[in-house]
Amino acid sequence: MPPRTLTADEVRQLYDRHGRALLAYACSFVVDVAAGEDVLHQVFLQLLKGNTAVPGVPLAYLYRAVRNRALNSRRDGQRAVALDGLSQVPLFEHRDGKKEEAIALHAALSELPEEQREIVVLRIWSGMTLEETADLVGIPLNTAASRYRYALEKLRERLKPLGEG
Repeated sequence: MPPRTLTADEVRQLYDRHGRALLAYACSFVVDVAAGEDVLHQVFLQLLKGNTAVPGVPLAYLYRAVRNRALNSRRDGQRAVALDGLSQVPLFEHRDGKKEEAIALHAALSELPEEQREIVVLRIWSGMTLEETADLVGIPLNTAASRYRYALEKLRERLKPLGEG
């Protein structure tokens, strides 16, 4: 599929369908939710300008663009310090509305090493396969699988007290 420019409606649909997962992914690289939102909005604003040709699958392009923009933002030192309270805004909602569990998950994810957190967010919240995550991050499939397995073990251990209540 050759590169093409997306229409404003296609960009809006992508944002509506994948915005929360892309935000979670951006936040795995930057210091707080506000910085993640800035990254996400910069990527979508660039698409809305209509001068960016998107190759192949738009969703794969979006994840790569968010990753690159977040890493650039972090490298440039933008928002190097988390804003009070904003880093604690949970990105996730528990399906039963249990806010404590969503906050605990957010905290547990923030304690993971970045390379493990990235794979978990891509795999679980973005619905990518391990092969797709490995390709996006640029690592071998076995490395992606190991990072995912280690991250899940750490999350299970960290969140174990929630299951006891």
